[in-house]
Amino acid sequence: MDDQQGPDEDERAALHDLQLGIEHLHRGYGHLLAFHHAVGRGMNRFDDAREQLRASGHGEHADALRDDLLPAGVVDEQWTYELVEAFVDEFLDPVDEFEADVREELADGRRHVTEDRQRRAWRERSEKDW
Repeated sequence: MDDQQGPDEDERAALHDLQLGIEHLHRGYGHLLAFHHAVGRGMNRFDDAREQLRASGHGEHADALRDDLLPAGVVDEQWTYELVEAFVDEFLDPVDEFEADVREELADGRRHVTEDRQRRAWRERSEKDW
C-alpha cells in the first residue's frame, strides 16, 4: 500500500500505541508463564519434601503438605494454569482480536506501520546521501 493511501497521522499513532500495548501484554503473558512455571517447580519441591518428611517419621507435617498446601490454589483456589488460561481466554485473545480488527480497518492488516514508514524514510535518506 502506498503511504499516501495509508493511515493518517492520528490513525498511525493509534495503531502504534495499540501495537505497543499488545507487545507489553504479551510480555506480561510471558511473565505470567514464568510465574506459573516457578510456582509449579516450588510445588514439586514441596511434594518431594512431603515424601521425605513421611520417610523420616514426620507424618503430621507430610499430611499438612498433602492436605493443605499442595492442593491449594494460589488465588481464590485457582491453580496457576487456570490463571494462565483465564488470562488468555478472557483478556489476551479478545485484546489481540480487537487490535487486529482495528489494524485491518485502518491499515489493511499491516503491522508496525510507524516502523515501516521510518524504515522507508531512513532508506530513502541513505540513498540520497550517495
